[in-house]
Amino acid sequence: MDASLFISIGLGGVVGFLLSLTGAGGAILSVPLLGFGLHLTVAQAGPIGLMAVCLASAIGAFLALRAGILRYRAASFMAIFGLLLSPPGIWLAQRIPNKPLSIGFAIILGIVGTRLLIAAYHELKGTTRAEIRPPPCQLNQSIGRLIWTVPCARSLAAAGATAGFFSGLLGVGGGFIIVPSLKRFTDLPVQSIVATSLGVLTIVSFGNVVIATATGNMIWPIAIPFATGALSGMLVGQRVSKRISGPRLQQFFAIFTLCIAATMLAKALL
Repeated sequence: MDASLFISIGLGGVVGFLLSLTGAGGAILSVPLLGFGLHLTVAQAGPIGLMAVCLASAIGAFLALRAGILRYRAASFMAIFGLLLSPPGIWLAQRIPNKPLSIGFAIILGIVGTRLLIAAYHELKGTTRAEIRPPPCQLNQSIGRLIWTVPCARSLAAAGATAGFFSGLLGVGGGFIIVPSLKRFTDLPVQSIVATSLGVLTIVSFGNVVIATATGNMIWPIAIPFATGALSGMLVGQRVSKRISGPRLQQFFAIFTLCIAATMLAKALL
């Protein structure tokens, strides 16, 4: 049996394990891990990684919708603009050489890892940043829905479009854009922000998977065992996640992400 089959399952297991511990953000490591393990380019690994994003996000979004904490109108609105901008990202990914694409991905990984590390530090210290002015999207406490205004719609549309573009370009879900944007532009509670982000990621990543399949850019002999391994890893990770505190887990994931970013950057440059 081809060794790549077992490597795909193993890499999927690692990603699925990280997904269960960190949420959809763990899927950002799919592309570099597939690059290291199976020597895929960013453009080749992106659609496979998006399958893991879609899988994890769909499960989380469904549970959040049942719990009533997913702002599905905001998620759908952002996803529309994400789907509009993801095809240009996919088009560029197929035409940009792998070296600059890998360097760009490593830089984004470094930014994500640094932000996570800073957030974990503040959470462990119990410090928070004070808000200077009210966000453009505010929750109507009496009905539990966002108050839609032009600045609110403009902010959410921009965040969704940016996340969609990078999703298509680099094969990432875009949660590293959506979650901070929702924190900045809305006054939603953290649980609702994460849930709404999962809703956006589900729609955008699914759309990108469909586009990649239609254009022949999905490598199914790797994607299927990778998805199978991701499911298995998620089941294992769910048991482990209950024993680890959130900030410490985020700190570990941030350091791991920074190490992957440095390795990916060194490999691309050398």
